[in-house]
Amino acid sequence: MSNLKSPKFNTVKVGFETSDDSAVVELSNGKKIIQTVDFFTPIVDDPYTFGQIAAANALSDIYAMGATPTFALNIFGFPIKDLPKEVATQILKGGSDKANEAGIPILGGHSVDDKEPKYGMVVNGEVHENMLIRNSGSIAGDALVLTKPIGTGIVSTAIKKGHIQNELEKTAIESMKTLNRDAAKIMQKFKVNAATDITGFGLIGHLIEM
Repeated sequence: MSNLKSPKFNTVKVGFETSDDSAVVELSNGKKIIQTVDFFTPIVDDPYTFGQIAAANALSDIYAMGATPTFALNIFGFPIKDLPKEVATQILKGGSDKANEAGIPILGGHSVDDKEPKYGMVVNGEVHENMLIRNSGSIAGDALVLTKPIGTGIVSTAIKKGHIQNELEKTAIESMKTLNRDAAKIMQKFKVNAATDITGFGLIGHLIEM
């Protein structure tokens, strides 16, 4: 018989049951790590800005759960034969600059030849047990606090169709590429029952999850 001890598996603290923004795993030493993945197709024409928005969006999942990002990996799909390499360079630079702003390194990633550009990140972080904020803890009577204006999905669709005023477009883009880091720091100073990153499913969709 073998004398090897059975491995001590990590404990899943947050899985997919409650549709939280990130997964949280407790290691055998008690330390908790958090991870998310997020990527999408371009929602603006400028490749550098697209890279910034995609990176900020991925990082938001970590911030929404009261965690601190530690490093990221790129996920990149790009039509190599159809678009200039400079476009790819600018997308990745936008992501890199946003990661630098967040104070984390990008330690590689994976790319594929794809018919339509896609960019995003896997973001890893860490969180203390008493700082972890889920999306499922809201209770009747809670005040709803929005840290950014909603409606960017509608604006993004209008941008694609060319039906939008330049000033509104600039305002929406500035909001989408802004990190939620400062809002997350303020959130940690208060008793917050629940939080989530509003993207993709809009306000109503995320409220249903909460």
